[in-house]
Amino acid sequence: MKVTHAGRRITVNVTADGDGLVSHAGSALLVQVADLSGLTVALSEAISEPGLRVGSHDRGRVICDLAVMLADGGDCLADLRAVADQAVLFGATASPSTAFRVIDRIATTPGLLDGLRDAHAVARGRVWGMAGAPDRVTIDLDATLVTAHSEKDRAAGTFKGGYGFAPMLAYADETGEAMGAELRPGKAGANNAADQIAVAQEAVCQIPDAYRETIEIALRVDTAGACHELLDWCREGRILFSVGYDLTETVRAAILQIAEADWESSLDQDGDERPNGQVCEVTHHLQLSGWPEGSRVIVRRERAHPGAQLTFTDADGHRFQAILTDHTGQIAEIERDHRGRARVEDHIRNDKNTGLSNLPFRDFEHNQVWLQIVHLAHDLINWTQRLLLTGELAKCEPKRLRYRLLHIAARLSFHARTATLRLPASWPWATELTNAFTRLGELPTLA
Repeated sequence: MKVTHAGRRITVNVTADGDGLVSHAGSALLVQVADLSGLTVALSEAISEPGLRVGSHDRGRVICDLAVMLADGGDCLADLRAVADQAVLFGATASPSTAFRVIDRIATTPGLLDGLRDAHAVARGRVWGMAGAPDRVTIDLDATLVTAHSEKDRAAGTFKGGYGFAPMLAYADETGEAMGAELRPGKAGANNAADQIAVAQEAVCQIPDAYRETIEIALRVDTAGACHELLDWCREGRILFSVGYDLTETVRAAILQIAEADWESSLDQDGDERPNGQVCEVTHHLQLSGWPEGSRVIVRRERAHPGAQLTFTDADGHRFQAILTDHTGQIAEIERDHRGRARVEDHIRNDKNTGLSNLPFRDFEHNQVWLQIVHLAHDLINWTQRLLLTGELAKCEPKRLRYRLLHIAARLSFHARTATLRLPASWPWATELTNAFTRLGELPTLA
C-alpha cells in the first residue's frame, strides 16, 4: 500500500498497535441527544421489565441504542456491533439476541408499542421546549412500498408487481419530524381511509400535550386523501385539509369555462412568481355540497416540459392539477403550500436509508416495532441538527451528515481523570463537530 505525501509516493507499513482510536465518534452526539431529550428515561419507564437481574441492560437504553445504530446507517440487528465494539465511547451495549428479546416483548405485550410512541411524544415536547415549537403543524401523509426478499408475515404483492409491504407514514412539514407510522401488507391501498385516519390520529397524538389544543393543525395528502371519511374526520377534529383532487369530466368542463384573464401566476416556495404555471379557483363551477362546508377546488396549469407527452385531455398544451381544500386566503399561496407536500418524499427516501428499506423480521408485529424505531432514529437525527448544528449541516440529509460528522474517526485520550476526544485537525468539518459538542454542554439537562 502506498500513499502520497509531500508530492511523493511512500510505502505504508500497517500495524495493529493503535491505542485510543474510535470510529463513528460523531455518533456520540446522537446518544447524548437521546439522553438530553429525555427519550432514554421515557422509554425506560414505558417498557420497563419487572424481575430483571441486577446488571441487565436497561430496556429503554436498548431501544435507544437501536435507534442510534439506524441513524448511524445500520439496517439490521447485527449492525449493533458498530456501537457495541466501541464501548469506551458508547457504553455497554446489548447483544443482538438481547435486543431481539426486547423487540419481541414490545411486539407481544399489549400496550407496550403505544408506550413506545408515548415516550417518543414526551421527548418531542422537551425538544420543542429547547428548540422552539412551530406555530403550526402540517401533517403530510403518504404510503410507500418496501420490498420483502423472503417469506414474511403479511407480505403481499404490490400494485407495481413487487412483493412486500406498504406502510403509511406521517411527517410534520414545519419541523421535519416523524409523526406516525403503520405497517400494512403490500396489497393495502394508498386511499384506505381507515388507515389514513389511524396514522393521522397517531400524528396528532405525537404533538406534545402542552401544544395540542392550541396549535393550528393541517393535513396534506395527494389524491388518495380525497375521501369523505378522512375529510369529515378532519372537520370534526378542527384540522385544516388540502388534498389532491381527481380531474373528473366535471372538473375538466369547469376548467374549459375559465377565461384567460382569470388565471393568475403561481408562486414558488420563496414566494416569487413562477415563469411556468398559473392557478385559478373553480369552486363556483362545481357541486361540492357532499364535502365539508367551505371546501374549495383550486386548479393549477403549466406548459408541459420539453419532451413530455401530452394527452388528448390536456387543453391548449397545458397540464392541469387540482386540489380540494378548506384553507382561506390567496389561492396562489394555498396552492404553493400544497406543493410543499413533495418534501414528504424526501423524508421517506431518507428513512429508507435509515432502516426502513429492510424490515428484518419474519413476524409482522416485530416489523411494526422496527418501523417505530426507524422513526425514533429519524427524529434523533432531526433533533441533533436542530439543537446542535448550524448552516448546511443543520439541513443536510442523513447520508451526507454521516460522512461529514457521524463517521469521523478520533482519538480518545485520558489524563488526570479527564478524557479528551481528539478530532483530526485536517478534517474539514472538525470545527463544526467540536462546536456541536460545546452546544450540547450548554443545553439544560434533565432534572
